[in-house]
Amino acid sequence: MDLIIDIIKILFIFTVIMGVFTPLIPWVERKQGALIQDRIGANRADIFGFTIIGLFHCIADSLRLFVKEDFIPQGANKIMHTIAPFIAVVPALIAFAVIPFGGEYIINGKEINLVIADLDVGILYIFAFASLATYGAVIAGWSSNNNWSLIGALRVSAQMISYEVAMGLTIIGVFMVYGSLKLTEIGAAQESFFRWGIFLQPLGFFMFLAAAIAENKRIPFDVGEGESEIVAGYFLEYSSMKFAMFYMAEYIEIITISGIVTTLFFGGWNIPFVPAATLISFFSFLGDTWANVITMLIHIGVFFTKVIFFIWLQMTIRWTLPRFRYDQIMKLGWKILLPLSLLNIFVTGIVILLFKK
Repeated sequence: MDLIIDIIKILFIFTVIMGVFTPLIPWVERKQGALIQDRIGANRADIFGFTIIGLFHCIADSLRLFVKEDFIPQGANKIMHTIAPFIAVVPALIAFAVIPFGGEYIINGKEINLVIADLDVGILYIFAFASLATYGAVIAGWSSNNNWSLIGALRVSAQMISYEVAMGLTIIGVFMVYGSLKLTEIGAAQESFFRWGIFLQPLGFFMFLAAAIAENKRIPFDVGEGESEIVAGYFLEYSSMKFAMFYMAEYIEIITISGIVTTLFFGGWNIPFVPAATLISFFSFLGDTWANVITMLIHIGVFFTKVIFFIWLQMTIRWTLPRFRYDQIMKLGWKILLPLSLLNIFVTGIVILLFKK
């Protein structure tokens, strides 16, 4: 029975990420950019004359990439060139295994915990696999036998390694406040609205979001691509679906970042001022099982609504800020975020000691 439940959770998360969010995010990016710039955006692809506000562009783009030639440049390392996109995609996808998308519910006498793997060190699992994505970008640039690709790979490696340090330190304050590395426990501890991480660790939230976007190599931290400088950076020599996989990895990481931010700083699946017990009590006339089922569905909806909001926020940042210079990115990571994160840890420790007394 436990195996069946785990399989259902895996299929649900995989379907939501790969079947819903990932195909739609390119459309969101193009359409949101068009609205910000007072344009119409993608609206030409149609089926039997129906365009549905440009949504068919997702299908058209996918088909176009499937049928394009998979080109490997002369002199490239074919094996490394081929596996690099997979190294980029897989860590982004499996990181969601430890992000809870709901709480614990009693259904037919069985306790259901809405997380695929409830690890004691869940956030460390995410960081460990996220760091592997660096190898995908570096191997792609090196194996392409192209100078511009190599420059992009060198930029990306320095940037991602630098911001991994800052990103890890920015959320230590969250662990100190909640006394756990377990994401399910951190989410459950935020059932009270004023216990949300954004109130207890506001500086940590802004620093983590900046570091996470930099780690994902998205604008304004996209010097690894830098079209105006190095043509297209580390994936310059990629085409067809291997090219798409690098973009897919970035889009999946947008979802993962949104899930982490929601869990650590914005109450996870919790509704402000409405505890789970209140919802279950409200629907108790349907019986305990159905009351728990409805509460579970509401919490899943709340969690993914918050995730959608942070996807929108990241897209807004992407269309608002210009690309930083490489030296500015390094300065922000090492001279601003790193000292501030250490200061945040120090201040958090002092506050915890004072309130304990």
